[in-house]
Amino acid sequence: MGVALIKLKIMPKSPDTDLEAIKQQGKQKIETQGAEITKFEEQPIAFGLKALIAYIRVDESKSNTDFIENSFTELGDVNSAEIIDYRRALA
Repeated sequence: MGVALIKLKIMPKSPDTDLEAIKQQGKQKIETQGAEITKFEEQPIAFGLKALIAYIRVDESKSNTDFIENSFTELGDVNSAEIIDYRRALA
């Protein structure tokens, strides 16, 4: 089986939200599900609000990816989490 590379856009509730806390808590939740976050990027949106873009590796055999979005939306300071890219990797 291959590996799926997923790009997840995470929107915090406010510009004052601690993005580092979201990164740490989300990473812990994702790793308990058998996936791996390879990196985060911050993307400016407007008026000081920044979205987090998480790059995630997961075994392709896990066809249901809802757990990825739910891992972040369950956090208190996250407004939404949406998969914006899903690709198959060959290694």
